[in-house]
Amino acid sequence: MEYQTVVDQFYKKLGRKKIMALATSLNDHVMVRNVSVIIHEEKILFKTDKNFRKTQQLIENPQVAICYWGVQIEGIAVNHGLVADQKDDSFQTLYQKYWEKSYNAYPHKDSEILIEIVPKLVEIWDQDEEDKGFQLLIDFEQEKAKIEKYD
Repeated sequence: MEYQTVVDQFYKKLGRKKIMALATSLNDHVMVRNVSVIIHEEKILFKTDKNFRKTQQLIENPQVAICYWGVQIEGIAVNHGLVADQKDDSFQTLYQKYWEKSYNAYPHKDSEILIEIVPKLVEIWDQDEEDKGFQLLIDFEQEKAKIEKYD
């Protein structure tokens, strides 16, 4: 199984936007909450207020997990700074397009930061045409992918 083909399938499966469950932890305290995600140019992005508790957890412990409907991603959260300071405004344009209510409701330009989740390991649970379960594993660090049959 060719690594880049599987990575392309992974991003295609994610689509352009998702509400995803984000798990963070700090000092043995784990939290999970939904975030409005934009998937753009093989990047998983969301914005959040720099003063929120989840943001403090992300800054102090950038190891995170994020998932959506059988797609589980373990990775690193990267803080790109204030959304308003980004030279490339594609994230804001897409966020306004896909999450218009949130875009209009939370325009905190002085405190909204852009977070990117850089995948390390992805597990996709799915079924084939015969309803046989399988797990697709993508190791981004080793640039390897494999399928493990479940049934």
